[in-house]
Parts: sequence; C-alpha cells; structure tokens
Amino acid sequence: MSPVPTDKDAPVEVEGIRAGPVSSWLVANVPGAEPPFTFELIAGGRSNLTFVVTDGAGRRMALRRPPVSHVLPTAHDMRREHTVISALGSTDVPVPRTLGLCTDESVNGAPFYVMSFVEGHIVRDEAAARALSEPSRAHAGISLIDTLARLHQVDVDAVGLGEFGRREGYLARQLKRWQGQFAQSTVDGVPGPAVVDRVHQLLADRIPAQQGVGIVHGDYRLDNTVLDDGGSVQAILDWEICTLGDPLADLGLLLVYWSEPGDGDVALVGVAPTSLPGFSTRDELLARYASISGRDVSAISYYKAFGLWKLACILQGVYVRYAGGAAAGDRTGVDQFATHVERLGERALAEVESL
Repeated sequence: MSPVPTDKDAPVEVEGIRAGPVSSWLVANVPGAEPPFTFELIAGGRSNLTFVVTDGAGRRMALRRPPVSHVLPTAHDMRREHTVISALGSTDVPVPRTLGLCTDESVNGAPFYVMSFVEGHIVRDEAAARALSEPSRAHAGISLIDTLARLHQVDVDAVGLGEFGRREGYLARQLKRWQGQFAQSTVDGVPGPAVVDRVHQLLADRIPAQQGVGIVHGDYRLDNTVLDDGGSVQAILDWEICTLGDPLADLGLLLVYWSEPGDGDVALVGVAPTSLPGFSTRDELLARYASISGRDVSAISYYKAFGLWKLACILQGVYVRYAGGAAAGDRTGVDQFATHVERLGERALAEVESL
C-alpha cells in the first residue's frame, strides 16, 4: 500500500485542485499511486478542465473536473464521461483507461475522475500540426474518420450503454438543450446574438430522419484526439457531452471544424491546423465516412448547420464564464468570442437556408 502523504510531501496548490484532499484520494483509490503529486493544467481546455497528475514515481495520469465557476445545469457531468470511457475500453475504439471516479464534492469542490495519460500529439494549432510529416497529416484524416466510423458502429447494448441516453429524437432534444443553455448565457442580462435564435427555429422545422442509433461523441474534432507520430488516433478525449443519437451530428461538426486553405472563417478563433499541406479535404473525409459507414450523407448541410449553431451556443457559454471572472482554462481569443458567436450563427443560417 502506498504511504499517506506527509506534510513534507504537501503538493503545490493549483486553481481547480485542492491538492491535499485530492492527493489523499489518489492514494486511497488509484492502485499504485505514490505521493507526492504535482498537478498541471493542460492548456486548451475551455470547458471541463484537464490536469496532468504526476506522482512520486514519475507516473502520469490525467484528472478531469468541471469549470471552477458558472457551471450551467446538466452540463459538465463527470459520471457520464467516466461511464462511456469505461464502457468503450473493451472495444476497438481508442480511449484512455479509467482509473477512478470521485463523486464526493468535499474532496475537490466538484466531482472528478482520473484516467491514464496517453502520450502523443494533440494538434490544436499549426505549430502542433507542423510537428507531423505531410504523410502523417494525410493519415491523420483517414484515421480520424475510420475511428469515428468504428465509434458509430459500436453495439450500445453489448457494451452496457443501452440506457445511456434516449435513442430517437436526438436532434430535437439537442436543439431544446442547447437553446436552453444559450438563453441562460447572458452577460449583464444581455442575451447572445438574435441570429442564433433564428437558426434554432429553422433547424427545428427541418429535422431530417435519423439513420440508426450510435454513440455520439458530441465534439469530435482533431484536437480532441491523441495521435502517434504516424498520425494514427491513439485516444479520443473530451466526452463530456456524449450521448446516444444520430451519428451524422458528429460528422457534420467534424467538417465544420476542418479548415482548408483559403477558408475565410474558422470554427474556433485562430485555429486552422488542417489547412496545412497533407491534410485531407472535407470532401475526402465525407466520402470516406459514407463508404465505410454505408450511411446516406446527402443531408450533410443540415448537420453542418446544426454543428455551427451548437458551437455558437457552446462558445456563448464559454464567453459568459470568462466575462464573469472564471480563471482556469484557455483564455486565447476570448475577447473575440462575442463577435465570433454571431459569425457562427450567420454561417449556420447560410447553411440551413441552402437546404
């Protein structure tokens, strides 16, 4: 059994981590965890926060917890993330290995879970993309789509996720959920851009028939995966809004995030790594998914519009948290978010009106 931390081993406090109680919990609940522990916030998180935990033997783990303030109802559910990653551990979908879940809020002020730390590349920006060779970038797109198709092929009943969410009516539920979150995300009582409300109504009026049921990640994109040097996906990360539903929602959002050379707009402020040479085009990704999955992707413009609209709702919530003084997480470009939310709404409107 690992020794209980002593005063001389007292860890350095990091915002979002009550180092003493969390250290004691790790010793008691994660086999082999040895104090003292260090905690470091991983840059890039705008919602749930991820920390690298290094123990006294040099072992690295990852700890996930909700934002430190302005947490909206039903959001940031650590149990959901832990449940789905644990269930997928027995499949060919690459995920970190879960190590423990803490639902006792007296330990760290909010629930959290711990998982294995997966080594590799997280391609958040052009600098990270340039660390991969052009052939590796080309393979990254292929691996990303192949991995998404495998996720959507998982038998939810066989892995114990049959009751993880309602199977039908996914888009209607999502539209209701995110519109509700958007309506609550005001700054000094001022609501977000009106175009987002307009798009919500159009999307609600034009919902396509759902093609089967799958595990929907909800925020599937390049920088929510870990790649090896060759561009193969080693782990999918950030499962906080995962549920059951329409798999094409993941595909539409991935295409929204996927930038190409010459694009005037990008989905996330200042982020366009996939515009570098070597990466697949959106049309190539779409065609490969259709070929592997056998699904009809002719209504993809709807799913892209939905992805743009949902992203506008999410970024409005992020903007409100930072405007309200939330400290931990990635602040890059936050001052531009109000304008960017409106632009996302306008792009979503153009997509949905093209149907």
